[in-house]
Amino acid sequence: MKIAILGYGVEGKSAYDYFLKQDPASEIDLFDEKVVSDDVVKITTVKSFSEVDFSSYDLIVRSPSVQPDKISVRPTHQNRLTSVTQIFFDNCPAPIIGVTGTKGKGTTASFIYEILTVNLPNKVHLLGNIGKPALDALPQIQPNDVVVYELSSFQLWDLTKSPHVAVITMFEPDHLEVHTDYQEYVGAKLNILRHQSADDFAIVNKNIDFGSFAVPAQTLFFPDDSLRSLAENRLVGEHNIANAEAAILAVRAFDPTITDSQIRLGLKSFYGLPHRLKFVAEKSGVKYYDDSIATTPGSAIAAVRSFTQPKILILGGSDKGADYHEIGEVAERSDVRQIFVIGANQAKVAAQVSEKFHGQITPLDSKNMAEIVKKIAASARAGEVVIMSPAAASFDMFENYQDRGRQFVEAVKAL
Repeated sequence: MKIAILGYGVEGKSAYDYFLKQDPASEIDLFDEKVVSDDVVKITTVKSFSEVDFSSYDLIVRSPSVQPDKISVRPTHQNRLTSVTQIFFDNCPAPIIGVTGTKGKGTTASFIYEILTVNLPNKVHLLGNIGKPALDALPQIQPNDVVVYELSSFQLWDLTKSPHVAVITMFEPDHLEVHTDYQEYVGAKLNILRHQSADDFAIVNKNIDFGSFAVPAQTLFFPDDSLRSLAENRLVGEHNIANAEAAILAVRAFDPTITDSQIRLGLKSFYGLPHRLKFVAEKSGVKYYDDSIATTPGSAIAAVRSFTQPKILILGGSDKGADYHEIGEVAERSDVRQIFVIGANQAKVAAQVSEKFHGQITPLDSKNMAEIVKKIAASARAGEVVIMSPAAASFDMFENYQDRGRQFVEAVKAL
């Protein structure tokens, strides 16, 4: 078989390893629009995937980083085009609980995983950006196992199957530098529900407006006041109560025999994912929190609302087409004393936030996180909370949000 794999990131590499193990005789060609070096395999760098002639390939595999509309395939070859996620769904022998949403999907998937791990005799697989790449795990998955799969819009974009239990945490505009518009972004996310049947379950945020989209599965809604006490967990913030409620509904839909005491044990087993509103340290009476995963305004707003203390907020990074006006409005009402803006979009952030926020806004031109943290620490007062919740992507100054968070943590601990 002759296979083309488009995009050689984590999942593209996983797909290469998967097909090589399936059939060592396969001819596998790797393509990427970025220059990618690898000591073992050859990756062809192309200006655009649309310029590649795929007519000789039996299978064309899209990794999540590659937009479907960037691939030019003749109509007669359309059935040869697939994705890493589609291959997993087509071949997974176990039931899948899928979780998506602009924010909260990683935490919700982790809650589900922890509850099921505590209670199920069979193996639970946590897959997606917070777990193992899906195709790495596929050969080990047995029919009696269960898969918890965190799914992004890029993974769902062209998916033609949906999980048995699907969870949507929330929607807000995101990745608009990639998706044509918000409607396309939401449309991609809705593929998690689109191919369900009446025997499946959809766990959805009751604040989502689905418009004309009809959910085909049995639908359960959260937030739900009747679940609030059961949903208490170790994480900070009202949004994490909602994430826990979504997880409770998902595990109950999957296994109605799970008890409340088992759910509590599972939720209390989870201490949070890195860079998601995690306490870093207290220095000179000031508490510092790393929320580097917050790449949208909504996630930064949730972080601000998680604390009653006076706050200093760090915003800014590389732009994803977001609107920052609401952050200013919430900050004005939420005892935010000062906002520091960093990164490539700091002028836009400052301009939009300042329309509603009347506290001090301080631009920092430094690209060195240690310098940034020292300047903020010099301004912070005992009893305040400093939250790095940028509401923007990280690629202007850092490798990714993990790198940004790691540098922030190191800088705070070095104060």
